[in-house]
Amino acid sequence: MKSLIAGYQKFRREIWPSAKDRFEALAKGQKPHTLVISCSDSRVDPTTIFSAKPGELFVIRNVASVVPPYETYGGHHGVSAAIAFAVVNLAVERVVVLGHENCGGVAAAMSDDAQNLPTPFLSQWVSLLAPAIHKCGGGDHMQVEYESIRLSLGRLMTFPFVAERVGAGTLKLYGAHFRITDGTLSLLDEQSDTFKRVGDTSGPL
Repeated sequence: MKSLIAGYQKFRREIWPSAKDRFEALAKGQKPHTLVISCSDSRVDPTTIFSAKPGELFVIRNVASVVPPYETYGGHHGVSAAIAFAVVNLAVERVVVLGHENCGGVAAAMSDDAQNLPTPFLSQWVSLLAPAIHKCGGGDHMQVEYESIRLSLGRLMTFPFVAERVGAGTLKLYGAHFRITDGTLSLLDEQSDTFKRVGDTSGPL
């Protein structure tokens, strides 16, 4: 905990004084403009990548940035509940599914023992990527990463409250992929259905 406490103390010394007013306003409620569905990977932090301030992003993180299928039967639907809260309650303007290079969740899903992984709960979760792997014919790891993003975007549209808002033009969906090795971001182009690198001086999403 020492390093975490040191980080907190640095926050109080260097950040809090100038951010105090913002946090006081946020204490009254949040109004993020974007929902980011990202991988839990420690190397891929949406707030850092998008240079976001507190209160701007509502972030859901899980193994491999997976959007599960829309389901209404009993169970613990944590990701689905968070999606619903962001879209229905917070009325975010956009949803970004953010995948990344060298994703361990994708690697686990593509492994020969994917159905019997030693990590508890992991096999069932990464099995949700099976359609992406099948569409790519196994193959290249990065192509499966890309296809997994497309899969999650497609599943988002099976949520009625998402589809309704997309149809009304009040919500937009984006797919993005972050390369850890060079810090570049690519966005899924709707017309070509390919991922195109974002220029370092391009405008916001």
